[in-house]
Amino acid sequence: MKIIATLAAAGFIAALASTAASAANRKVDIINETGLTMSEFYASSTGTEDWEEDILGADIMEPGDTFEIDIDDGSGACHFDFKAVFTNGSSHVRRNVNVCKISSFTYTR
Repeated sequence: MKIIATLAAAGFIAALASTAASAANRKVDIINETGLTMSEFYASSTGTEDWEEDILGADIMEPGDTFEIDIDDGSGACHFDFKAVFTNGSSHVRRNVNVCKISSFTYTR
């Protein structure tokens, strides 16, 4: 009986940990400190082959702008790859960003 109680308690603790991870805050301020205008921004779950939709849509980010995004794709994932595209045609990719542990991400030159 003691073993069953111990296993039940372990299962309960694992369920709580899973719930806490899925409830993590995924709101991140994207800050453009590049000196360039950002025209597109993508965040896709790490390991995904394709980029998701452009989060900025019709918006742009001028140098010095901040844009708050909620990077919650419903999967419970915390690790995402970021891609910023600038009006001069350049782009910058950052892999494996833990959006559950940061509140801002700054693009610099």
